[in-house]
Amino acid sequence: MTKTVSCVIVALCVVLHGSRAVGQDVRPIRDSIGFCWDADEMRRFVEFLAARETSVPDTARIVAAISVHDDYLYAGRVYFPLYRSLHAREAVIFGVTHGSVQKEMGPLADVIILDEYDRWRGPFQPVEISPLRNLIRSRIPSRYLMVSNRAHALEHSIEALIPFLQYFNRDIKITPIMVTKMSWETMEDLAHHLTKIIAEYLASSNLVPGKDIVFLMSNDADHYGVDFNNAPYGLDARAHRSATANDLRIIDAHINGVATPDRIHDLALEIWPDSARPGPAPVWCGRYPVTLGLLTVAGVVAQNHLGELQGTLVRYSDTVTEKVLPMPNTSMGLTAVFSYRHWCGWFTERFTLSGR
Repeated sequence: MTKTVSCVIVALCVVLHGSRAVGQDVRPIRDSIGFCWDADEMRRFVEFLAARETSVPDTARIVAAISVHDDYLYAGRVYFPLYRSLHAREAVIFGVTHGSVQKEMGPLADVIILDEYDRWRGPFQPVEISPLRNLIRSRIPSRYLMVSNRAHALEHSIEALIPFLQYFNRDIKITPIMVTKMSWETMEDLAHHLTKIIAEYLASSNLVPGKDIVFLMSNDADHYGVDFNNAPYGLDARAHRSATANDLRIIDAHINGVATPDRIHDLALEIWPDSARPGPAPVWCGRYPVTLGLLTVAGVVAQNHLGELQGTLVRYSDTVTEKVLPMPNTSMGLTAVFSYRHWCGWFTERFTLSGR
C-alpha cells in the first residue's frame, strides 16, 4: 500500500512539474484589465468598432506602422482603422521599456531586450515566435543585447498589439523587441546591424515587406498632467488643446512624409528628453522604439531598393476627447482614470512604399 501511494505521489509530482514547465514556455499576460484576451469578446469588440467606423479601409500595402498601446476602451477607435488593414503573417514589434520594468530590474540602457518564450498568449490561440528572433540573438553584437523573460513579462507595450493582430490574422508570428534608452550614435550603429540581419532574413525566407511581414513600433504620445510631471501648458482645456496640437505638429513635421535618417534624427531631437532641444520634451513613452524602428525599416527599404518609406497619419486622439467607449457587457476595464490632470494622447501611423 505504501509503495503504491509513493508511486502515485512521484507520478503526480512529475505531472505537476511538467505542467509548470509547459506553462513557463508561454509568456504570461501582463495587463488583464485594459486589453482583451477572450476570443468571443474580441470578436464582439471589433464588430462594435467596425459598426461605428466611418473611414474607408486602407488598400495600400502597409510595410510599417506606429501603434497605440493604451487601454482598448479608451483607444479602440485609434487601433481599429490601422489593424483592419494589416494582413502580414509576421510582425516585428519594437516595444517600450517602461519605468515599471526598470523599477524592478534597475536602470537599462543601450540595449535591445529579447525573450526566450516559445510562444505568447493571444485571445484566439498561442502566438508563435518568428525565427527572426533567434537570428537577431545570434548575430547582433553582444554589447547591444540583453535576453530576459522577466523584462518581457513586466512590459505591456508589445502584448497590447497582439489581440488586434491576431484577430485579423490567426496565424501571426511575432518578433518581440524591447528597446531601452540609448544615445543617437548607439542607435545608428544598432539599426545598421538590425538592418543587415533583417534584410538577409527577408531574402532567405522570400518575405515581401507589407505582404508577408510588417514592422510595428509601439508608442503612446504625450502623457500629460501632474502624474507624469508634465504640464508645461497648465491643467485645463486650453492646456489640453495646446498639448494635442503639439503632438500633431511633431507628427506632421517629422513623421508624415518620407522617412529619411535626417528626419528621424530631427524627430529624436523633438521627443528625446536628453536631447539638445530647448524646453521640456513631450512624454512619448515610445520615443526610443519609434526612432529605432524607423531607422531600421528605412534601412531595410533602402538596402533592398524598395523605394521610399512614406508615412501617413491614420488617426490621432486622446483620453479626454475619446472618453470611454460604451462597449456593452465587457469584462475590460481601465487602468487609470482621466482628467485634465492626467491624460494621454495616441496615434496610429502607416508607412507604405512610394517612388518605385
